[in-house]
Amino acid sequence: MPMGLAGPASAQLKPPGGIPQIAASSLPATPPPVGLPLLQGQVSCPALQQRIQAAVGGEAAVWSITVTDGSGRLLADINGKRPRVPASNQKLISTAIALDRLGPDYRLSTRLWRQPDGSLRITGEGDPDLDLAQLRRFAKLALGSGNGRILLVEEPPQRWWPQGWEWADRYEAYGAPITRLALTSNALDMAVANPPSRLQRLLSQEIKRQGGSAAITLMAPNAGGGDGAELLHEERSVGMHGLLSLANTDSHNFTAEVLLRQGTGTWDLPLARQRAMQWLSAQGLPMAGVTVVDGSGLDRGNRVTSRLLAALLLRMAQHPYGHQYTASMAIAGQRGTLRSLWRGTELEGQFLGKTGTISGVRSISGVLETPEGPRYLSMVSNGAGSPNGTIGVILRESRQPGLCPA
Repeated sequence: MPMGLAGPASAQLKPPGGIPQIAASSLPATPPPVGLPLLQGQVSCPALQQRIQAAVGGEAAVWSITVTDGSGRLLADINGKRPRVPASNQKLISTAIALDRLGPDYRLSTRLWRQPDGSLRITGEGDPDLDLAQLRRFAKLALGSGNGRILLVEEPPQRWWPQGWEWADRYEAYGAPITRLALTSNALDMAVANPPSRLQRLLSQEIKRQGGSAAITLMAPNAGGGDGAELLHEERSVGMHGLLSLANTDSHNFTAEVLLRQGTGTWDLPLARQRAMQWLSAQGLPMAGVTVVDGSGLDRGNRVTSRLLAALLLRMAQHPYGHQYTASMAIAGQRGTLRSLWRGTELEGQFLGKTGTISGVRSISGVLETPEGPRYLSMVSNGAGSPNGTIGVILRESRQPGLCPA
């Protein structure tokens, strides 16, 4: 079974209010951990090491760079053990955990339940694409199915954002609050300030438009009272590939945060962070200096090393779902956050990766196809002057044949 979190997945993914949940199918066993800690610890390709050192020049102190091949040889490394702020490279951790723990067929669900007392309850798992059309279906079903009382199960406001998110970011669409019931990811042109209030208002309006009325109230997930509930309707998100692609190709913060919570089986973020660290450690990855604070990388409290990210990529390449993981990433010159980079060059279509950018931080990690097989790279800069140019040079040098003979 998937590794790294105590207890069965069904116990960790218990839905809000004690409502019974459809059990997920058992997942295939993951292979033994494969990564840099169990393999080579010293640089084995002096030629590539020298070229990368030349590429960073006098800015070496602000870079962490690791390059390994498919067998785990450490081909080149500059400050690979030094913790850095990763920006959106943090999403590589969240998506790996979610894919491993939940499987490639998983979908997020929004459900309508009828309670034994006749009231209705709506529960959610943070579907980033929940929309007004789906809300209309819930309203229509609610009209003839309950006693006019609807409970919306939602997290309290203090859990809507990771604590370290800047207040200015929380007003932007990319920093919208993370809630279980989230129409259009709680963002329009800007973040929706109070998503549960908006949902209450829109659902009430829709029920009224359809000729009915309802008393709609909020309740906390741990309020209980869900025993004996009957599932009336379920709206499901896009599949896991679509969710992973939203996080890794499009760098969608809301989706990445939801995947961390669902993947670790808890919307209690401190507990989710603890379980994420446990999962990483269970994979045999280098953990010195690593700190998981959120799922998206918007929090500057995150710390990773380039060795951790390179080893994670190598680990996932050995995973039963490794292809789905790599396929969720942006593609140089073609797709996602890499679509405008290296188009028309020898790198186009040859690098699949995850970018990361916040003020003062530029990171990129992924899989580079070379004539001698895949290379797993991570480059994280905290303060580089022209990081994009340096990254392009390192990718090109890492593709050069003959530099690192087997």
